[in-house]
Parts: sequence; structure tokens; C-alpha cells
Amino acid sequence: MVEHGDIRVVHRGGSKINFREPVISNDSRFLLCASGESVKVFSTSTEECIHNLRGHTDLVTGVLLKPSNHLQAYSCSADGTVRLWDFTDGILIKTYVIGYPIYSICASANHEGVIFIVIPMHGDKRSELFQLVAIQLPQSGEQLVEARELSAVLDNVSSNPAAIVFGRGGEYIASVKGLQLEVFFFKKQKAYRFPLKEDNKKGGKNTFMCVACHPKDDCIATGHEDGKIRLWRNFNHKKEYTYSILHWHHSAVSSLCFTPEGTNLLSGGIESVLVQWRYHQENQRDFLPRLGAAITHIAVSPDGALFCTSHSDNKITIIQSCVKVSAVIQGLVKGESVRTDLMMDPRSKSLVLNGKPGHLQFYSLQRDKLLYNLDIVQQEYIHESGLQQFEVVKAAFDAAGNWLATVEERKQKAAELELNLKLWAFDEQTQSFVLNTTISAPHEAQITGMCFSSTTETTMLVSTSKDGHFKAWQLAAPAHTEDEGPSWSCDFVGAYHSLVPECCCFSADGSLLAVSFQEVVTVWSPASWELLTTLSQPPKAIRDLCFGRLSCSKYLLGTTANNQLCCWNLLTCSLEWSTSMDVSLLLADPISENMAAFCCQAGSTDLFVFKPSEPRPLFSHKAVCSGKVTRAIFAPREEMLESCEESSQWLNRSQLYFLTQYMDLMTFTTKAEEDKLMASSKQLVIDDSVAMTPFYLLLGKHRQQQQESQDALSSMSAEKTPLPQGSVAVKELLQTPAHVLPSTSFLCSMFVKSLLISVTDTREENKHAEEEMESEKEEEDSEEEMESSGTRPEQASVAGQAAESAAPALTKAQVRELRRVKKLDHSWLAGLLDF
Repeated sequence: MVEHGDIRVVHRGGSKINFREPVISNDSRFLLCASGESVKVFSTSTEECIHNLRGHTDLVTGVLLKPSNHLQAYSCSADGTVRLWDFTDGILIKTYVIGYPIYSICASANHEGVIFIVIPMHGDKRSELFQLVAIQLPQSGEQLVEARELSAVLDNVSSNPAAIVFGRGGEYIASVKGLQLEVFFFKKQKAYRFPLKEDNKKGGKNTFMCVACHPKDDCIATGHEDGKIRLWRNFNHKKEYTYSILHWHHSAVSSLCFTPEGTNLLSGGIESVLVQWRYHQENQRDFLPRLGAAITHIAVSPDGALFCTSHSDNKITIIQSCVKVSAVIQGLVKGESVRTDLMMDPRSKSLVLNGKPGHLQFYSLQRDKLLYNLDIVQQEYIHESGLQQFEVVKAAFDAAGNWLATVEERKQKAAELELNLKLWAFDEQTQSFVLNTTISAPHEAQITGMCFSSTTETTMLVSTSKDGHFKAWQLAAPAHTEDEGPSWSCDFVGAYHSLVPECCCFSADGSLLAVSFQEVVTVWSPASWELLTTLSQPPKAIRDLCFGRLSCSKYLLGTTANNQLCCWNLLTCSLEWSTSMDVSLLLADPISENMAAFCCQAGSTDLFVFKPSEPRPLFSHKAVCSGKVTRAIFAPREEMLESCEESSQWLNRSQLYFLTQYMDLMTFTTKAEEDKLMASSKQLVIDDSVAMTPFYLLLGKHRQQQQESQDALSSMSAEKTPLPQGSVAVKELLQTPAHVLPSTSFLCSMFVKSLLISVTDTREENKHAEEEMESEKEEEDSEEEMESSGTRPEQASVAGQAAESAAPALTKAQVRELRRVKKLDHSWLAGLLDF
């Protein structure tokens, strides 16, 4: 068995961009946010990702602009490091090794060279108690610096970054946790605590949720679980403090933020409404409603021009001064659960799964960007708890990506289960799926499985249900000429001894269909719908079925409820092998013989990658995540890896993605792949404000081809045309910093003179050319006279014939060239011979 070695489990595509509060740069051009193990830099105008700052080896837990340099930013991570970045160029400047997992970071311009971080108390990583500590960052020229000198500021603080904030001028720091507000004054080195009762007289919950401090006044705003906002004043005296209450939110206030001048207070919660309160005029407030999902974080640019809200559906909304939404950065939509399997769209190579309620989302793993949402239910979703609405529970693509099948269901308390099976055809013009056929009540009970035939010759869909039947749906030609196109209809209904089918699977060539009926596996021929054979195993229902691929296509694998993984040989119709393991998910790589089995053991999930024909697993990884993995997919790579190590060869052609119980999309990566990504991230981009849009890539490619063609032409030409003298002046003019250049009038005269050609030089060249032409004419005339002279002596003719036979005759042009060379000045050779 091959252990994982240099293979790591990482957050790569589809990471949460709403995990921590985003940060807007001073010029409002860039937005920085934590995304898995990296920091993403977006353009606020184009919504495109400009840089992906990689370097951390664990979850990034905070991003912060450096107070003394607005072009640099800090990032902290659970890997125990703080990294300093030049986010405009995407360069890692320095790494500070702290040695403890870091959960949040904050800093103040009044505390130069010091950062404040939240780490576990007593250095115990498993501790649920946290403390706020200050770190003096060492001044060192090295890129990797250890910062081990920690000084405690506050104990028993919250790990949530929204619960700790600096006050006016960095004079104090406020922290909330549970039912207590704590304010620590740096000059006094003293902390005041202000507790609240658990419930007020009206039954509201007073638990603190977030805190914000006024930038120019001694005022602290706190948000509470019952939707109230408290404005605290006179808190520098423990007994003389006062607070006023603002109330609009009907549920918990998740985020608070003051504008840079302190004129407004922004608040947000589950209502998806951004509320703007006027400071000292709290009765006047403005609203920006219908932002799409619950607000989790609010941020404001340092110049106050842009507001930014993070949402529970993994979205960041950029707002122009609480007036209108100017940009939306959408990540992989994270819901409470994924009812469908993880699927790959054969056309766009995108990941497809549940998105917004009633939708399927198409997410590009290569670009790490949401492509579009497909509305399946086509009904308005009502945000009300306890209301039963249609949900997309099953989906499947055919092999070519021409058809998409979806199942939606709704279960009312007093009514029967409502089911709809919908078939969607891909439209070439709109480049999306269009509804073709809707089948109401395709089965009498809940649908348990659904799959398309693997071949492109026949388009067939099979569905299994708890009503004891499986049905085959065939694409039929239009019955009448007035029909617009083909539609779907039921072609066959199958059953087996009144047992309930659980799952179904087609073979790679589409010639066999396997359907599990509790503890019996039935194998059918789709061509004739003949039952070919049955495969049985000790009692317990079959949970998963999966055919082998390529050279292992003769094998059929299944998992059972009594924790058995079985492999049948379809040629002998017998059990090839079986092993005892609690497999929560079994899946096959469509472009190789490899198969993956996720096994749940002791509260975590282990991964085994194997070939059905070999008894030894190719790869194993213990505890890839906590909890149970029930959704995973093999995604084909755009470029094949060239890994020679046995432990990572299974990742050469495909990449394995899986969803954890916390809805985190994880994948496996090798050290060579990480090194390649790090090398590419260090390359400088000429203009970072220009996003990598398709038009930008096309234009850049055209310019590159044009430059290559010009280089090829210049190298092929025999005589290279000399550049004008002004090119050196132009180059010097463009490369010299503007603040050290002389006046424009002085440069203009120099530049124009450098482009002029001297008149005397041209006259001398013309004079030399005329003299050469005259000398050539005289020589030609003398040759003609010699040829037209009288007959030569016989001896001369014999000698001439001998000379002609010894050497070939020269042409007139060659003779003229020899005479020109004779006239050249060779006196410089004498100087060389003297040495």
C-alpha cells in the first residue's frame, strides 16, 4: 500500500470567499479576501481575479492592509504564520513564523511595527479558549523571520474577527464575547468589563454578535442576537457608562461598520438589507434591499467611496456609497446541503451541483469562477422557514453533454409527494440548456437513482424508484410533422420480485445495465430488455454500483449496508473478491481504470485509490477530513501532469474533488504541482489593473504573434535596416523617471534634432556615387576598345586559350568589383604588421 507521501489535501477550487471580512485598497481599485489557503485580489471594476496569493499551507483566517504602507497587506493562517504581500504585484515579501494557529489579525497605525493576533490559550491547538496577543515584528532583511515574543493583551476572547476592533486613534481595543463587552486601554493598561443579562424584559436575547468603534469619537457600537444595536459611551468609567438602542433588524445583527469619517453606521443581517444609520441622527436611515442572501460581513474603503458586503451564498457585493450595486463577485454557492451528486458538464468541463434554491450552478474549477445558474424549478422562491418548496434532488448528463435530466420534488405534510422529471436539451445558439420535456409523476414514489446510457449512439435514461420499478426513457422522433422536435417517452418498465431498487449503472460501452434490488444485483441488456443474470451477496442492501473502465470493464463493484466492498467478474458471473470496509462513497475515474473509495472510520474519512484488477491499493490517505464524505468527482485535467512517483500517478490525468460535511470543496495536490503554481504566481504582471478577460488574452496573443512574425522577418533579411538615431533618445526618454527629466521644451528640441538627417552627409554620399558611376563607364569604354582592336599574334591566342582552360572567365560585374577593391586604402594593414 502506498501512503500519501507528498500529496496534500487543500482548498483549491470553490473556496469560501465570505469566510472573513474582505478588504478594499486605499484607491478603491482592488479587493482582497481570504479564499481557502490563499488570498485573492479582485478588481473592483471588472470583478476579475487579478492575483491569487499562494504560500500558506492551511486555511487563511484574516487579511489586513499594512497601516504604514497601503500597497502591502498582511495575511494570517492556521498554519502559524503571518505573511506580508505586495498585493499589486502579487509578490510575497516576508513570512513571520509565530508557531501557533492564528484565527484573526488586527493592527493600528498608532502601534507601528506591532500586530495583534488571536491564538489558542496556553498554546494548545485543541483549546476552545482564545487570547489576544501583541507581536513586535522583527526588523530583518531575511524573507523568513521568526517572531516568538508574544505579550498577552486580553484573555478569553472570541475567535471571530468581528468581535475585536480598535477604538479611536488606537487608544483602546474593544472585545465582545457572550454577554460581555470588554474594553482595554493601552495607556492605563487596564480593562473594563460591561456585562448584560441573558434576556431582557421583552424576551430578547442580549448575546453580543459583533462590535465596531467610531473612528473619531469615543463610541462603541455592538450588534446583538435579538437584532438590536447598542451605542456605548462614557465607557472609560466603569460605573458611568451609558448606551442607547437602535432597532430595525428582526434577527441577529451579523456585522457593523462605521464609515471613515464616522458620519454613518452600516449594519446587516439575515434580511439581505444593508442599513445605513446617520450618526447623531439615528432616526434617519437609508436602506439597500434585495441583496440576494444574508449579510455576513461589511467593509468600507478607506476613502469611503465603496461599500462591500459578504453574503451567506459565498458572494461579495460591491456598492457605490449605499446607492447602487456596481459589481458582484460570486463564488461557489454553498447551501445547507447538496442533494444532487457532483457532476461534470461534458461541454464546459465545469462542476455542476445544487446552487441557489431551485437552481443548478455551473462552476469552472480551472478559472475558479461561477459560469451561470440554471433555473430548474422556475418558480419564485419564498424565504420563509417551515414552508415546503420544490427542490432539485437528482441530476445527470449524457455522455456528449447534449441532454440534462433533473428531478425535483416537494413533500407537503398533508399531501402526497410531488415529483417532476425534466429533460433539458442544449441550445447551441444560447449556449445553455432549454427545457424539452416535463414528465409529471414519473414514478409513484421517491426516485432513488438515475443515469444516462454511456454511448452516444442511443440516448436513453434509466430511473429507479421506491415504488419497486425502474423505467427506461427513450428519445423519440416527433409523432406529427407539426411538432417542433423530438421528445421523451417511457420505453420499458422493469421490476424484480417486488423488491425496491436502490441504484443503477450502465457499463462503459452501454451494452449492460446493472440495477440493485436490495441485496440482489440484476444485469439487463438494454437492447432487448432481457434479464441476463443476477448477482447476490450475504443479506444487506446494495448501496452503490459502479462498472470498471477500460481494461477493467469486466468488473462490477458494489458496496453493501453491512460494510462490504464486493467485486464481481461479469465474464464468470462470480464474486472476484470482497473486503470489509465501511464505504460511504464509491466512484470511478471515467478516463482511467482507477477507482476511489471513501471509508468512514472513527469520525473521519479515509481514502483508498485502487484498480479492480489489482489486490493492492495504488494510494491511501488516512483522515482526509472529519465526518463523512458523500459527494465526490473525478475532474479531467486540461494539462496532463508528468509525475513519475507511484504514489501520485493516479493524479496525472484527473483530479479528485470532494465535499466535506461543512460544505468545503477539497482536492488533492502534489508537491510538484504546488511548486509550479508558486513559480507562476511570482511572475510579474505588467498592468495589474487590467483583468485577464478573454478579450485581454486574445489581444495579448495577437500582439505576441505579431512580435514573433516581426522577429522572424528581421532575422531572415540579409541586410538589417539600421534604426534611426532617435530610437535611443526615445528609449531613454521613456525609461527615465518623470520627476528627474528636464523641461518638455528642452526635450522636444533634442528629440526632433535626433530624427533629422544631415544635409552635408547626403551630398557627400551622392558625390561619391556619381564618381563611381563615371569611373565604371570609363572602364567599360576601355574594354570595348580593346575588344574591337586588330587581330592578335598566334602566340598570344595560344596563351589565352591555356589561361581560359586553367581558370573560369570572370563576369563584367566581378571585374568591376575587383577594380573597386584595388582602389581601397589598405594602409591600416601596415600598422597591424608593425606589431
